[in-house]
Amino acid sequence: MIDVRGLTKHYRVHRRPPGLGAALRSLFHRSYETVKAVDSIGFHVGPGERVGFLGPNGAGKTTTLKMLSGLLHPTAGEVRVAGHVPRRREAAFLKKITLVMGQKQQLLWDLPPAETFALNRAIYDISKADFEETLGELTRLLELQDLVGKPTRQLSLGERMKCELAAALLHRPQVLFLDEPTIGLDVSMQSTVRSFVKAYNERFGATVILTSHYMDDVVALCPRVVVIDRGRLIYDGDLRQLVLSVRPDKRVLVRLDRAVPAPELSRFGTLVSSHGTQAVIQVAAGDVSGAVGRILAALPVADLTVEDPPLEEVMSELFKSSRLAARSSP
Repeated sequence: MIDVRGLTKHYRVHRRPPGLGAALRSLFHRSYETVKAVDSIGFHVGPGERVGFLGPNGAGKTTTLKMLSGLLHPTAGEVRVAGHVPRRREAAFLKKITLVMGQKQQLLWDLPPAETFALNRAIYDISKADFEETLGELTRLLELQDLVGKPTRQLSLGERMKCELAAALLHRPQVLFLDEPTIGLDVSMQSTVRSFVKAYNERFGATVILTSHYMDDVVALCPRVVVIDRGRLIYDGDLRQLVLSVRPDKRVLVRLDRAVPAPELSRFGTLVSSHGTQAVIQVAAGDVSGAVGRILAALPVADLTVEDPPLEEVMSELFKSSRLAARSSP
């Protein structure tokens, strides 16, 4: 469904020092430098896959999504999405994709979402029967019954995002590019959006590429992740395997009947945190059973859970190792 080969986007950017003198000199002579927003990345996504597209701020994620959707032309490389070359922006291509950006909206501010829905129906040339069927489905899934008639400016951020998703999916696209769709939403609304995206993917077999700085979104939706840093691809594969390769240790979350001194807890592994009767102990993956047995035998345990390290820590270590490798390479 998505085929990316050697995708590159470079910008020529003017740089000058601050100050009036530098500003005047720049009128006659300018110095430029090349910024490599995306630097020869390649990956393939099959029909119906849900893929997390991850990286730190400035890594090139949004730039890549804009090239995949045809909003930006690549400097070099080849891209095909649903059998089309995105930069041509053919009508048949635009009817197969959608791009939802959590920091931008398409809803008309002073009009109710229903007006935007009607406008999109005309833009995508959706028949009245298909429009009413799809809108009814989306209204039920997203619980929009009481929202579509209110002016957009009266809706909360979470309510607007639900309406944004409905507007973006009225033409039933085959490919969803979701750029930070849960940014700024509360925990409950994030869960609602994640559940909806997963249900849409499973029901219609849509391909999903998701960028998010909320790792809960990635864990809930994306079995596979593509990770970029400073415009370059540094990982493409199974999310679970990434966690195991970067941080093979486990965390034992313990709730005790009474508080236990930190030195005593440290005997069972690396003490990550200890607050009152709750503690988090890091142990080697191969010693989980032994460590749990020793903890249960020696401590007044009320409850115990074994978990993987937080994905935020895994990603942070991946970026650090990638940059160290880049600095050490000739």
